[in-house]
Amino acid sequence: MTIRVAVVGSGPAGSSAAETLAKAGIETYLFERKLDNAKPCGGAIPLCMVGEFDLPPHIIDRQVRKMKMISPSNVEVDININKQEEYIGMCRREVLDGFLRDRAASLGANLINGTVYKLDIPTNNTDPYTIHYADHSDGSAEGTMKTLKADVVIGADGANSRIAKAIDAGDYNYAIAFQERIRLPEDKMAYYEDLAEMYVGNDVSTDFYAWVFPKYDHVAVGTGTMKVNKADIKNLQAGIRKRAAKKLAGGEIIKVEAHPIPEHPRPRRVVGRVALVGDAAGTVTKSSGEGIYFAAKSARMCAEAIVEFSNGGTRIPTEADLKVYLKRWDKKYGLTYKVLDILQTVFYRSDATREAFVEMCADKDVQRMTFDSYLYKTVVPANPLIQMKITAKTIGSLLRGNALAP
Repeated sequence: MTIRVAVVGSGPAGSSAAETLAKAGIETYLFERKLDNAKPCGGAIPLCMVGEFDLPPHIIDRQVRKMKMISPSNVEVDININKQEEYIGMCRREVLDGFLRDRAASLGANLINGTVYKLDIPTNNTDPYTIHYADHSDGSAEGTMKTLKADVVIGADGANSRIAKAIDAGDYNYAIAFQERIRLPEDKMAYYEDLAEMYVGNDVSTDFYAWVFPKYDHVAVGTGTMKVNKADIKNLQAGIRKRAAKKLAGGEIIKVEAHPIPEHPRPRRVVGRVALVGDAAGTVTKSSGEGIYFAAKSARMCAEAIVEFSNGGTRIPTEADLKVYLKRWDKKYGLTYKVLDILQTVFYRSDATREAFVEMCADKDVQRMTFDSYLYKTVVPANPLIQMKITAKTIGSLLRGNALAP
């Protein structure tokens, strides 16, 4: 026998899980509601993802080596990557997601263009789960209702995960990412050739930052916020448009997008033989709001645990087996999440603390440490002297900005 695994959602998380399972010879079904879906997202990926997930050059629209951090009072700090082989990859989600999905299918995952509506949960540890879905392969929006039985289910269906609801995984707070894609005149686009901008300030985001990121032939201009009220989001987007107005002059909006982003992990990420990965599990980082790499990585680690504990698909794994994925995940990345959580709490509290944050970013040691931890996903233990210097600089910046006042 070989077990059957259903993966719901084919973003970077779902496709990475399906690829790992299919490569191991496990019978894999990958569900995707909209095959041309493009999630609103800054689209930045760290260098380590390009190598780890074997991404070809055409997936990367831009190799960004320059960043501008812009404070509430419009103080600009340039952060440049000097090593030619290092860069932050900028991609369009429809291109990245399509590539990963097609690769999983070419390796043997059964791709189903369908909307999953319901999951029937078995009363014992061996009977299969039943997935109720609408099959859209006939091209219709309503589709044909069908069912599929699976021994293990991976929920990779995002912040509004139906799989999470089915297993009562609990709720989490979420932020909203709102983004306009803007096509700029040639001279303006040339400015953003290999440059990304991050703006901080209460006028552009009360909780995170706003961005101007270059894409293939346009820029993505957006904001992330915990305020889910439409009027508030509109005001913050107007804020970033105003701050970047000169650089965006003559631009034409070609697409407007919005999407919820989880703020912390769900209370339960594995229940029975159902595991959540990516946004469904809540793997987005605080402070940076980064999600693509961690989504793909969490899914791959989950699939690897399934391959391992099912003996290559010959036995049904247990809840305890699937929970090993979580233990490994928390051990590997728990500290990264804690550090970024603290950074957000300390630096995004007020415009004074944001000024201090941008000032600190001017320090070359801070820049190197930030890039190392972003590009290679390690909380880099710098040498003790540099660590002390950074700590002193942080406190100094905060004191100058009156940012340590309660």
